[in-house]
Formats: sequence, structure tokens, C-alpha cells
Amino acid sequence: MDTKLTLKLNEGVIEKAKEYAKAKKISLSDLIENYLQKLTDEEKSKKKITPLVKSLSGVVRLPKDFKEKSDYTEYLTNKYK
Repeated sequence: MDTKLTLKLNEGVIEKAKEYAKAKKISLSDLIENYLQKLTDEEKSKKKITPLVKSLSGVVRLPKDFKEKSDYTEYLTNKYK
């Protein structure tokens, strides 16, 4: 069952959204509904751990002194010298 919702948004944002919806040949209501549905579905999926991911958990053991950002930066620096 569809229910009416009133939103207060910046006029520029509304105009851009209308242009986008028109280009995609969907209504602004459908655009917003689809966005909100995707957003809330992603939140649910982040909380779920699939059996495959669970089985792979702990497969890679990194050293305790592993610094992700600095080690990756060093890798890229060496790669592109």
C-alpha cells in the first residue's frame, strides 16, 4: 500500500532529481523509493555474514605489526617507480 510522504528539500536538489528521474524514465517517487529500499537493504546485508565468508574468516593471518595504509602506500610507491 502506497502512502503519501511530504519532504522538505533544497530546491536545486529537487530540480536535479527531477531531471535525473526524467532521463531514467521513472517517476521521482519511484526514484526515491528505490533509493531508500536499496539503502535499507544494504544495511541489512552488512549485518549478515554468509556461510562462505564465515568459512573464509581467519584464513589469512597478518603480522601483528601490519599497517594497512602505510604498507599499501609503500607497495604502490614501489610498483610505480
